[in-house]
Amino acid sequence: MHAAMATTRSLSLRALPSPTAETLSSSSFPLRPAAKPSRRTLAARAVALAKPGGGSKLKKDGAEESSRRRILLAAGAAVFLSWPNRAAFAAEAKKGFLPVTDKKDGYSFLYPFGWQEVVVQGQDKVYKDVIEPLESVSVNTIPTSKQDIRELGPPDQVAEALIRKVLAAPTQKTKLIEAKENDVDGRTYYTFEFTAQAPNFTRHALGAIAIANGKFYTLTTGANERRWEKMKDRLHTVVDSFKIEARV
Repeated sequence: MHAAMATTRSLSLRALPSPTAETLSSSSFPLRPAAKPSRRTLAARAVALAKPGGGSKLKKDGAEESSRRRILLAAGAAVFLSWPNRAAFAAEAKKGFLPVTDKKDGYSFLYPFGWQEVVVQGQDKVYKDVIEPLESVSVNTIPTSKQDIRELGPPDQVAEALIRKVLAAPTQKTKLIEAKENDVDGRTYYTFEFTAQAPNFTRHALGAIAIANGKFYTLTTGANERRWEKMKDRLHTVVDSFKIEARV
């Protein structure tokens, strides 16, 4: 336990920002050869088709949000269809998800189709739903001299310390729901479920941690508590897809 807490204190130097502190960055896509329309052009066409007046009028509240989501998905679909080798790319991913592979740091995972990559200081990778900002997945890595996650302690103690000191803001009330050990292809992962309650929202989240390649890997995904039942299967898919490989 002391080893777990000591290691986690060092992790707090790279603590995750609260969801309200996330910084969005504008996406930019390189143009394709002149013989074909660019991805941006295809996305713009898709957005134009999805705009009001191209089919149906927007309604207030839920209908307006639904229309914005359709616009984003249409744009994303246009970009996806313009990628080279899209058939092979699609075959790698589960239906409704897209794959991310970081060969330098040696990890991969899936995220729901329609989420956008954003830049968050201190995080290696972040993808999120721009309409529901609490729906996101982030990956963080820090150096470690440990060789296996079990060196830090049992799953519940490691998860509890990580949540309290790194994954939630000091003002949030946290609750660890479950923590367990999993062995995948000979590598040990700890996975856990927790909630973090702030004054104006509660985030229901899942996490996966592992040690390999001289790094401590943390993947966290979640959603607003009010949308948990709708999102939980997709979020479990994200966590279950997280894999650490030898760096190339």
